[in-house]
Amino acid sequence: MSAVILGGNECMYRRYMDLCQEYNFDAKVFTKPTGNLRRKLGTPELMVFFTNTMSHKMVECAVSELKGTGTTIVRCHSSSMSALRNILDSYVKENANV
Repeated sequence: MSAVILGGNECMYRRYMDLCQEYNFDAKVFTKPTGNLRRKLGTPELMVFFTNTMSHKMVECAVSELKGTGTTIVRCHSSSMSALRNILDSYVKENANV
């Protein structure tokens, strides 16, 4: 499974990656707006927006790029580890029944 995390805290980058690995996700984390984000996103199964720490422009770019791809988009105001854990838990549970 693949996931992309947009936003969050820079100092938490490694912890986000480690948590995603625990859930067997290949993850990409973008805590800052980067050049040519469209090319770097790919087509993940799960997209997590930590809305408190990202710009509207970054959200619009990612949503327009993923429109029609079937990617699950989850928006969360908090960028904590427990918030990410809850998102990953619920996504895995939903897709385990499929």
